[in-house]
Amino acid sequence: MTAALVLGAALAVAGVVIVALPFLHDPAPASDELDVFTPERRRLLELAEERDRALAALKELEADHRAGRVNDEDYRASVGPLRRDAAAALRALDAIATAARAAPAEQGVAPS
Repeated sequence: MTAALVLGAALAVAGVVIVALPFLHDPAPASDELDVFTPERRRLLELAEERDRALAALKELEADHRAGRVNDEDYRASVGPLRRDAAAALRALDAIATAARAAPAEQGVAPS
């Protein structure tokens, strides 16, 4: 009876080790190089960050105004510049996207 318990425990431990073994090894990276962004990609990321910052600031301003932490006068003074910043970033992102869609069409390739 004791031998059966020891054998069962050994099989259980072996099963756990076999199942866990793939998770215990660090996978080898495909490459150690960091992503290098092209100037176009870097500009796209900067514009997306500008857009996100402006929209987050607008959202916070709206919440503060609704909660009464910002009065109407301060709200009106702050909302315009924030909307212009967000709109400028959105227009720039749209211009880049339009140019990217137009580039394959100029080469005779249908956009994906």
